[in-house]
Amino acid sequence: MVVRHNGDICTIHRTEHRTPGNKRGFVQAKMRNHRSGAMVEEKFASEDFLPKVMLESQEMQYLYADGETYHLMNTETYDQIELSKAQLGEQVNYMIVDTIVRVQFLDGVPFNLDLPSSVDLRVEETEPAIKSATVTNVTKPAKTETGLVVQVPQFIKEGESIRVNTAEGTYLGRS
Repeated sequence: MVVRHNGDICTIHRTEHRTPGNKRGFVQAKMRNHRSGAMVEEKFASEDFLPKVMLESQEMQYLYADGETYHLMNTETYDQIELSKAQLGEQVNYMIVDTIVRVQFLDGVPFNLDLPSSVDLRVEETEPAIKSATVTNVTKPAKTETGLVVQVPQFIKEGESIRVNTAEGTYLGRS
């Protein structure tokens, strides 16, 4: 959901309703400020109101990257748009050629990408597994084809495909 908070446009990533003991309940929201790019956590009382921002959404296919520019094509009209790496931010780590994404427009200008909940990425670089390691929850860093570094279990090898959560950037399993 995209809302207007303190004059800025923010995307809500997670909400949690809390009722601490004998106090009044509140909603804790984790959201990204699109102007600054910062993730912030805010508390809202039940009587607080956040106006929802109406966005137009179009399904687009990611075609290719040209240096700092990413090219996407509307799947219905075949119109193409260009988005800079600065506009996309951390989302470039989850963009694979031919992936279908939903691009959200605010007043006709590309505003945000709505990525799938998980993507399959190929491991390009990781340390070899330690044979004597018997602890099951030991992880190691693995660099994927998009440049994203994810903590993976010891048994993952270079060249394998893994599923990554796009909201948190965490390993979900082999794909």
